[in-house]
Amino acid sequence: MAKKKTEAPRLTDTFTEFKDNKNIDRTTLVGVLEESFRNVIAREYGTDENFDVIVNPDKGDFEIYRTREVVEDGEVTDPNKQIALSEARQIEEDYEVGEDVSEKIDVSKFGRRSILTLRQTLASKVMELEYENLYQHYKEREGEMVTAEVYQAWKNETLLMDDEGNELILPKQQQIPRDFFHKGDTVRVVIDHVDNPNGRPKIYVSRTCESFLHKLLEQEIPEIADNLITVRAIARIPGERAKIAVESYDDRIDPVGACVGVKGSRIHTIVREMHNENIDVIQYSANPKIFIQRALQPAQISSIELDDVNMKAAVYLRPTEVSLAIGKNGINIKLASKLTGYSIDVYREIVDESEEDDIYLDEFADEIDQWVIDAIKGIGLKTARSVLKTPREALIEQADLEEDTVDEVIRVLKAEFDEE
Repeated sequence: MAKKKTEAPRLTDTFTEFKDNKNIDRTTLVGVLEESFRNVIAREYGTDENFDVIVNPDKGDFEIYRTREVVEDGEVTDPNKQIALSEARQIEEDYEVGEDVSEKIDVSKFGRRSILTLRQTLASKVMELEYENLYQHYKEREGEMVTAEVYQAWKNETLLMDDEGNELILPKQQQIPRDFFHKGDTVRVVIDHVDNPNGRPKIYVSRTCESFLHKLLEQEIPEIADNLITVRAIARIPGERAKIAVESYDDRIDPVGACVGVKGSRIHTIVREMHNENIDVIQYSANPKIFIQRALQPAQISSIELDDVNMKAAVYLRPTEVSLAIGKNGINIKLASKLTGYSIDVYREIVDESEEDDIYLDEFADEIDQWVIDAIKGIGLKTARSVLKTPREALIEQADLEEDTVDEVIRVLKAEFDEE
């Protein structure tokens, strides 16, 4: 008997542990506890229909009551549902046949095996709920940046711990090539995805995905966080180089300048976090030709031919510009393709000897308004001779310029070569 009496307090201690340590809402926990009790009751008595289970996880206690019908002495056919009149009157003297008797059940009478089973069932079900809550909590946060502490670093992955003590897995392929962690280091990561094999959630995080750079931009650049500047596209080769396209609907805000900061102060903070990964910030344009031209900077493009159906772009450049467009190990053109969504092919423009002295339009900024130069460059014309070779009507229509403006541009460009 002494052993059985020790089981109830231990079970109560288990409730207290659940209340204090498990991130489960009260209603769900009460339901789990009640269901577990009813399973044990059904095992002990054959049914739980005539039992009331009252659980108070806030206080860490519980009560079980059984209701039985009072029958004449000697007529009890089901001791679980019926009680003899003489026995009922030992509880209260005024009970009569046909009335219901409700009495508290001592859980210690369940038996040691039942109580141990109950404890194990509770622990298992509450753990299942905890895992499910953990999965849902982080599934909803995919793409969100969190700060975590390095708990253990291995060859193929690093184990992090968040502020709530949950494990986050940072695979090697999701680390920036120059990442090197020590136990106790604080690391910023983005929640990449959450798997749930066999009901055991695994939270995977990343530092190489585009969303990681996007979240860094939000943290370091207030105009992005306040939606004054929109990040339209991001392309990365982690540890090497990244390109971001930004846009502002407020003419007073220079999106590129705001992202870069005074003397590069803002972008340098992000570059340091990414171990000196070079970041090109360009202004987004809804005009594909202008967008591709900006994405391929620092190369100067002579002309562009688009295949919008197949999302392909043929880019023509002077021979000296081709290497700039492609970039070291093809990085520049890869990022430009990814950023714009176009498959970009680069072609060397055939240059006649008479055109070797061609001049970029930007060099005429003192004589031609910059907005006019930008409009002409927007249709793929970057040099003076390429403009002079284009029909006047085409310049007016495609660049959306007034006739007088186009005539003035032609006059200025011709004068340059006539002087020569």
